[in-house]
This record gives sequence, structure tokens and C-alpha cells, in this order.
Amino acid sequence: MTGAKVAEELFTKEKQVAPLRIIALSSATELGDRIDHYLTAWAKGTNYEQDTFLVPSECPRFSSGDGKGLIKESIRGDDLYILVDVGNYACTYNYFGYENRMSPDDHYQDLKRIIQAAGGKAHRINVVMPILYGGRQHRRNYRESLDCAAALQELTAMGVSNIVTFDAHDPRVHNAIPLTGFDNIMPSYQVLKSLFHSVPDIHPDRDHMMVISPDEGAMNRNMFYASVMGVDLGMFYKRRDFSRVVNGRNPIVAHEYLGNSVEGKDVFIADDIISSGESMLDIAYELKKRNARRIFTYATYALFVNGLEVFDKAVADGVLDGVFGTNLTYRRPELAERSWFHEVDVSKYVAYFIAALNCDVSVSTIVDPHAKIKQLLAEYRDN
Repeated sequence: MTGAKVAEELFTKEKQVAPLRIIALSSATELGDRIDHYLTAWAKGTNYEQDTFLVPSECPRFSSGDGKGLIKESIRGDDLYILVDVGNYACTYNYFGYENRMSPDDHYQDLKRIIQAAGGKAHRINVVMPILYGGRQHRRNYRESLDCAAALQELTAMGVSNIVTFDAHDPRVHNAIPLTGFDNIMPSYQVLKSLFHSVPDIHPDRDHMMVISPDEGAMNRNMFYASVMGVDLGMFYKRRDFSRVVNGRNPIVAHEYLGNSVEGKDVFIADDIISSGESMLDIAYELKKRNARRIFTYATYALFVNGLEVFDKAVADGVLDGVFGTNLTYRRPELAERSWFHEVDVSKYVAYFIAALNCDVSVSTIVDPHAKIKQLLAEYRDN
């Protein structure tokens, strides 16, 4: 049975916790529209059918920078899902006559404003925050803030029942709110489906392919990909200069490789974030020195904070063959023009998850990534 069929049966056979409503903040309107498209299609012809599950809202600002949250329809007694993309730097507001781009701090404040605007009237408040606010500051060293943990505790104190995120930088941050629902979702099936669709001549077997972890922190996700495809796993570890701090971090001295030979093989590298892309490109160049055939990289959040030119050069030099990234956060418009970039659409997966939570059923009844990946590999290899 397809995932869509299972989702349709949810709305037909299961009882909702409360009427489903979605608020997509200005940072997540594109993702919200796609999710609403799937949910309305699945609910059509059932008792829960409606034209849209989206609730109009806004967070206007005064020219002094002060803001407020407005919900423009009643949400009393509803199971409310609030979507926010704290990484969307394309959103702007007027500040003393200047156009100011919204930072993660601004988006987080708007999220809290909308929760306040709900005023305790919703039956339940759920936050879907694909890229966690403060997620990269997930552990404390001496005299440092612990932004992500503090934010999660604040949301819980404001009455949020469930927090849904994707590929958290460190999922152990859930320890900050052990009594609150926290789901860290990995879109592994969607990534492999996109990879096989975009690169039809790739062969996921030990003779032709390897998975490489870019560092020790990404081992778990790369170990999963290597295991489900039955290919070898290698890794790099970062040798850093801990005597200096540059741009908030200790600079990397070298990338050291551990693993079998990559000569003549296609390589797949997965990570949670491509920020500047410096580390990912360093690894790609190192693998090319070891005679890797083709190199494909994936990051759940492809930010490219320093622009795309260095990636253009790597592709032109024959070092990099493709970059995959999800639509869970803002992508700069020119990224869509790059032939080397492949977008992984995760909106349907988020819609599955919301439908399952709304009906208070096990999420595994909606999406079993192991079974779906096994089926995907079987179909791909048969063809």
C-alpha cells in the first residue's frame, strides 16, 4: 500500500485529536502550501474535507523594529501546527528606514509571537521547525550559551506539546526537554530516491560505490546509507588547530582519511549542513586525488553562505558531480539554475507526519523508511 493510500485511510478510519489547522509563518509559506496540497487531497471525500488547512496569519512590525503576531481566524479547540524556517534570510522588514534581513533570532521571536496570539485557545500546539533554532550551538564549552536547549525549554514552557525537526545537528539536544514530544526525522528514503532518479547509471553495490562520512559527527547518517545499500563505508576526521578561533570555530588543519580505496568508485557523502562548503569541497578534492570516479554530496540544509562560485569551479574542474539538498529551508533562487544541484522534495513526508500526529497514531504506520528503501533498491536493481 502506498504512503498516500495509508494517509487517506487515516482521515477515513482514524479519529483526529482535534480539527487540523496549519499556520505557515512568512519564512515557510512555500513549504506550507505544498504540505496543504497533500493534506487537502488526502482528506477529500472524508468527514475532514476542506478547501485548505492553512490559517492566515502575519507578524507585522513597526518602523522601530517592534513586532506582534496576528492570527486571522479562530483556532479554538484546534490541533495547531506552526511551520517556521529560522534559516530564511530572504524575509525582510523595515527598520528605521532600512531594509533589514531577518535572522534566526527574528524568526524565533515571530514563532513565539504566534504562540502568544493563540492565547491558549488551541487544543494542542505543535511546532514544525525543520532547521532547529540555535541547533549548531548544541553543546556548551566554558562560559558559552546553550541556545538550542534554552529555546526548546522556552517553547515547552509556552505550552508547545510536540516539536518536529529534521536531521538535528545533534539529536541529544532532546535531553533538554525529556517530557515533551520531540521527533527528529531523517529523509533518507527521499534522498536515495532523488539520487537514483537524477543519476540513473549509478550502481549501489560494493564494486561500484562507497559512502564516505565527512567527519566523525556525521558517521551515524552515513553508516545508515552504507548499510541499506550494502556498500563500504569510509570517513574523514578533521585535524583542527585548537590554539586559534576563526569565525567562531577552530580552523581545520587537514582532513585525514580512514577506509578502503575509493579508486574507480562513485562516492556519496552525506551531512546535515553545507554552510560555506569549505569542508565538503576539501574532502571532494582529497577523494579525487585518490582517484574516485564521481562524487555526489548531500546536505539536508544546503545554505551556501559564501555563494556558489567555489562549487561551480569544483564542478567545472571535474571534482564534484552533483549536490543534493532538501526544500526544508530557503534556497537562493540562482541555485535552481545550477545543473549540478538536485532538490529533494520532503513536503510530502512532512504532510505524512502531520497527518499521523493529528490522528495520534504511530508514525511508522505512515512511513517505514527501511521498507521503502528496500523496495526502492529492489526496483532500481531490477531495472
